[in-house]
Amino acid sequence: MDPKTFRINFNFVGRTDKLTSAIPIMNPIEFIHNLHWDQIPSPVQHQVKRCLLDTIGAAIGGRKTELSQIIYDFSSDTFGGKGAFLWIDGREVSPVGAVLAHGMTIDALDIHDNFNSAKGHAGVAVVPATLATLGLKTGTIISGQELLTTLAVGYEIALRAGIVLHATACDYHSSGAWNALGCAAIVARRLSLDTETTRHALGIAEYHGPRSQMMRVIDHPTMLKDGSGWGAMAGVSAGLLAQRGFTGAPALTVESIDSSKYWEDIGTRWYLLEQDFKRHAVCHWAQPPIAGTLDLLHKHHISPEEIEQIQVFSFHEATRLDCWQPNTTDQAQYSLPFPVAAAVIHDQLGPDELSNKGLKDQRVLKLASRIKISEDDYCNAQFPNVQMARVSITTLNGRTFETGYVESPWDISIISQPHQPPDQELREKFHWLALGRLPAERVIALDDKIWNCDSLPDVEIFTNLLISS
Repeated sequence: MDPKTFRINFNFVGRTDKLTSAIPIMNPIEFIHNLHWDQIPSPVQHQVKRCLLDTIGAAIGGRKTELSQIIYDFSSDTFGGKGAFLWIDGREVSPVGAVLAHGMTIDALDIHDNFNSAKGHAGVAVVPATLATLGLKTGTIISGQELLTTLAVGYEIALRAGIVLHATACDYHSSGAWNALGCAAIVARRLSLDTETTRHALGIAEYHGPRSQMMRVIDHPTMLKDGSGWGAMAGVSAGLLAQRGFTGAPALTVESIDSSKYWEDIGTRWYLLEQDFKRHAVCHWAQPPIAGTLDLLHKHHISPEEIEQIQVFSFHEATRLDCWQPNTTDQAQYSLPFPVAAAVIHDQLGPDELSNKGLKDQRVLKLASRIKISEDDYCNAQFPNVQMARVSITTLNGRTFETGYVESPWDISIISQPHQPPDQELREKFHWLALGRLPAERVIALDDKIWNCDSLPDVEIFTNLLISS
C-alpha cells in the first residue's frame, strides 16, 4: 500500500476554535493524550455523566439475562487473571475478560445509549474499557475528572470511527467494528503510549474489531447482538499489544485521506451531544413505533381491548424486525410487533416483559398478531440520521387514529429539534433497572457518585460500589 495514502493531520495545532476557546484544535492522537477536563465544554461534561449513569444502569439490568450469566462464567474461566473485577459479582479477571463480560451484558438488555449517525452504540464498549483499565498503571490514583475525560475521549474516537466506517465501507458492520478504536484510545491514554505506539493500537483495533454483518443478527436474532463485547475486547487487547511492540498501523478510518475531513473538528464538535437514549429494552429501530403507538393510546384514551389493528410505517431496516412470536429475549429485542404490543399492555419494556413469562403473555401475542409493518419512502430517505415511523390504529368500532412522523421521545437528530431526556427521567430509568438487582441504598449511592464523579479525588469509592454481588 502506498504510504502516501495515509496521514495523520497535524496541520491544526496552535489554532483555537472560536466556540470553545479553551481548547486548541488537535489531531486525533493529541486529543487522546492531551485533553483535560477543564477543556471540555460544560454541556459535554454533563452529557458524559448522563451516558455513564445510563450505561451502568443497563449493565445492572442486563445481569438478569441468561446471556450475561453465560458470558460472566466464560470470562471468569477463560480470561481469569488480575486487574479488573466483574460488576455485581466480585470475581477478579483480566481487563480483557472484564470488558468482554460487561460489554455483552450491556448489549444483552439493549437499553443503552445510541448514536444514529453510526447506526450503533459506543458506551456499551467504552464505559467498560474506561473502568476495566483503571489499574493498568499500578500505584496511580485516578480522579473522577480523569475518568470522565478518558470516557469522553473514548466516545469521541469511537463515534467518529463509526461515522467514517459507514461512509467508506460497502456493508453494514456491527458496532464492535468501530467502538474497538475508542477502547484502544482509552488504553493508549491510560498507559501514556507515544504517538507511534498509539497509531499501532488504533490500527490493531480497527483490523481486529469484529466486522460482523449486522443485518444477519437482525434477520436471525441470537446472543451475537451488536458485537460490542468483542469490540471492547479487541480494543483493549490492541492497546496492550501495542505497548508490547505489536504493530498494526495505520487505522484507515483515522489516517486515510478520505477520512481526514471527519477528524478535523475533533475537540470542537462533540458527537457526545448527539447521543440519544432508549426508554425501552429493544432495538432502537422499534422505539419510534412504540412511541407513536403509546402517544395515540394516551391522547385518545384507547384501551388495548378496543384495538382492531395497528399499522406501522417505517424505514426498510425497521421492517426487517419481523418476529411476531419470539421465543427468546434476543428475538424479542429484534422484533417490532412484539415490543409494540408489549408496550401497549405494560407501558414499559424491561427484563420482565422480554423474558420468561413475558414472552408467553397471551394478551401481548394476540395483539402482536394484529400489527402490520410497511415500508415508508420518507422514513427511508431520513435514515439513519433520523429514525422515525408513523402509526395508524383502527379500533373495533371502525375509528382510525393516525400519528404524523414520530421519533423516539429520547432521540436527538441533526435535522429536527433536539429533545434530550431530562436528567430526572434518566435517573428514574437507572433506579428502575438497578433496584431489581441491588439494595436501594446502594443504588442511591451509585447514582450520587456518578453525578458527582468530577469531585471525586479517587474513583475507587465509586468502582467499589459496582463490584460486589
